Amino acid sequence: MVNEARSVPYRSADYLKSAEDIAEYLNAALEDGDERVLLLALRNAADAIGGMTELARRSGLTRESLYRTLSEDGNPRLSSLRAILGAFGVELSVRPRAA
Repeated sequence: MVNEARSVPYRSADYLKSAEDIAEYLNAALEDGDERVLLLALRNAADAIGGMTELARRSGLTRESLYRTLSEDGNPRLSSLRAILGAFGVELSVRPRAA
């Protein structure tokens, strides 16, 4: 008997429908503590809004700089990170650590 049911690949971007969704997703990535996780989450969020071309349009950064900044070896400057987050409709904030 052949199982006709098929699964579809999971894409985080499919579940990031609003700025609130993206904010929660990025906060969870930050909590991981691994910078690579945050960079992957930022790439997934870019996919959710239409890809790097749309992120470039919204952020004012070039596609080339976004690909470089959000690569596995990327190291975004604060100004770039703020522009990227602004393009997602979220902002960077600081809060005290939990005890």
